[in-house]
Amino acid sequence: MKKVTKLLKSLSKKRRKGVAWLVDPDKQDDIYQFDWVKNSGLDLILVGGSGATDRNFQETVFAVKEIAGDIPVCIFPGSHLQLSDKADAILFMSLISGRNPEFLISHQVLAAPRIQGLDLEVVPTGYILVNQGEILSVHAVSQTLPLSNEDPQMVSATALAGKFLGMRYFYLDAGSGARTPVSPAVVSAVKDAVKSPLIVGGGLDNAEKVREAFAAGADLIVLGNSIEKDPGFLAEVLTIKRWYNISLNIN
Repeated sequence: MKKVTKLLKSLSKKRRKGVAWLVDPDKQDDIYQFDWVKNSGLDLILVGGSGATDRNFQETVFAVKEIAGDIPVCIFPGSHLQLSDKADAILFMSLISGRNPEFLISHQVLAAPRIQGLDLEVVPTGYILVNQGEILSVHAVSQTLPLSNEDPQMVSATALAGKFLGMRYFYLDAGSGARTPVSPAVVSAVKDAVKSPLIVGGGLDNAEKVREAFAAGADLIVLGNSIEKDPGFLAEVLTIKRWYNISLNIN
């Protein structure tokens, strides 16, 4: 069963909201301390990082899969080396906000034959970096600049081009450690343009930012090390998700 595709399509079609946790192997030494997440209400766990080694990545995916329970585990690849048959799926991403061929298509070409031999659900995803001009690790590694939060038209046009190229899912990312998340105006513009399942991450470090992302059209929001620093924050976000989904049923 294509668990991640089913999840994303269901969230978008029913206008419901989901929450994912992004685990960076570079920043997590003991994943087993989070074995409580299997009962938390998370919808998805992503694993990936811009600098993870193959061994570190494999070990992290294995550990995450052990603690995940019924939560799907999906690869969020930082390069063509970050693959594992222990995961359920992979976001097969092209960095369409940048013009560096390495992350537009080159890593994808290197990974494709190996992915074909793995029992992985492939989720074709347009990946777009958007923030307030901050240069973070993802920009340094990809050697690309983010699109601007002040230009929703350019971001939505980029996503629409990705849709016309055949991408079915979209990920707007402010980047790990971003002080400001993707703006509600950008989220709304992209959702209106592509009308496809939309993932939003980066900089969502308080409840108000999460509410704004959901209200603007994010189907799935992604939390990173904020969960690791404060598990109570995850509980707060999941309460917001449940309230939002219950209110849809009421209306």
